Amino acid sequence: MSGLFAFAEYEARWSGVLAGMAEKGYRAAVVFGRGGGSYDRCGDVLYLTNHYSCASGQEIDNRLNTARSFSAAILEPGEEPELIVDEPGPRRELLSVERVSGHNDPMSAVGRALAARRLDGPVALVGADVLPLKYWRLVDAAAPGVRWVEDETLVQRVRRIKSPAEMERFREAGEIATRSLNLLMEGLVGGASEAGAVAEAIRELRRSGAVCQMIPVAHGAHISRWATDPFTGAGAATPEPGDLVRGWLDSIVFQGYWLDPGRTAVAGGRPTAAQASLIENCVAIVDGVIGAIRPGVRVHEAAELGDRLSEAFRDGASQMNEQWPLYGHGTGLYWEHPYIGVGMSEPGDRFEAGMVLGVEAFLHIDGLGTAAHEQNLIVHEDRNEIITHSPIRWW
Repeated sequence: MSGLFAFAEYEARWSGVLAGMAEKGYRAAVVFGRGGGSYDRCGDVLYLTNHYSCASGQEIDNRLNTARSFSAAILEPGEEPELIVDEPGPRRELLSVERVSGHNDPMSAVGRALAARRLDGPVALVGADVLPLKYWRLVDAAAPGVRWVEDETLVQRVRRIKSPAEMERFREAGEIATRSLNLLMEGLVGGASEAGAVAEAIRELRRSGAVCQMIPVAHGAHISRWATDPFTGAGAATPEPGDLVRGWLDSIVFQGYWLDPGRTAVAGGRPTAAQASLIENCVAIVDGVIGAIRPGVRVHEAAELGDRLSEAFRDGASQMNEQWPLYGHGTGLYWEHPYIGVGMSEPGDRFEAGMVLGVEAFLHIDGLGTAAHEQNLIVHEDRNEIITHSPIRWW
């Protein structure tokens, strides 16, 4: 038994979740997760146990295997955490828990394990947003009569504040992301095709021990959309000199931790005055929001500032503005709360020391295009530590 971090780190995580369970009166919690490329839904189980499934998640159920790529952790006061996974013979030396079993039908196994505990109170169900109805029926059939309470924040509340060890992972991820994004932007500015620039960025990620969900790029006529090619993220075309170009790491994943910096530039490195102003104003929005972030500040205050800055600079709207009316989000084992948007965050949300954030802006001018920019940072009591260091201006 090992895990990515020291055992004491995992014990602290379990204690945090158990404290939340006690506060809400739960007798136990079942935390579902999905791996196999669905990095965004593996986070809670990965956080608690260091388990990640290699199954594709696209397999069709058959007479032998059901619910491949799914797993679950069961937490109960006074008991060791129990991990149920979708494959026989898991690598126990990578896990943070001793109590682990592999099954061809992990969902029915979760139900049986829960039924054997004979719990007499409410049980938190974490992961209802990822658990298909088909598989939920298997759990419910094996554990009839359980008093389920859906709770998607039970683990996320603990995850949002990063430990010193997690911060070190993020710093290393930031260096990897910086190198990768530099190669991406150098290619887009310097005459490479979209696909060619992305290939160099991915090469740097993989040789540095990271992977990526997608690297969306856009230029020219498609600059106001998230990606030239919505299926691959990058097309085969080469930007023409003078085209606005945008590159984004959406996202790199390093040891489970996510970062997503992005930059906008001009192919050929010779922007017009209007293009340079568009890009610099977008950067100013991000810098303004970052400057407003301190522990204790309401998230709405930073979002409202972003709205005021954007309103002062923009003329019209793009696909990205409408899709993401925000100025960033928490990040960790995928996106986390808070979302820095007036319509997306809770009125009482406040920034806290130990959060890792992505702060971003999308700025559109009709007839010119859309610039976008994102920085990743760690919030400290006395400062914000930027961990992505790619150049701001590419001219």
